[in-house]
Amino acid sequence: MGTFTISNLGMYGVTNFSAVIYPEQSALLAIGGIETRILPAPDSPKGFRHSSVLNVTLSCDHRVIDGAVGAQWLQEFKQFL
Repeated sequence: MGTFTISNLGMYGVTNFSAVIYPEQSALLAIGGIETRILPAPDSPKGFRHSSVLNVTLSCDHRVIDGAVGAQWLQEFKQFL
């Protein structure tokens, strides 16, 4: 064990999905497509802003990676985007 997979379905119009980890793998990062959303923005005169949003889902084999560690990894990953 110890392999990490990245699965990207964004090019097919999929914005969010969960994927099953393949045998002999430890984790899988599912990446959806980027979409524009209207979000609240109290500092804006209009009260909202347009933002690009990317959904990612991390599936972990809990025999190898604790869920809390996976959540911490996602927090670090978010900092790169």
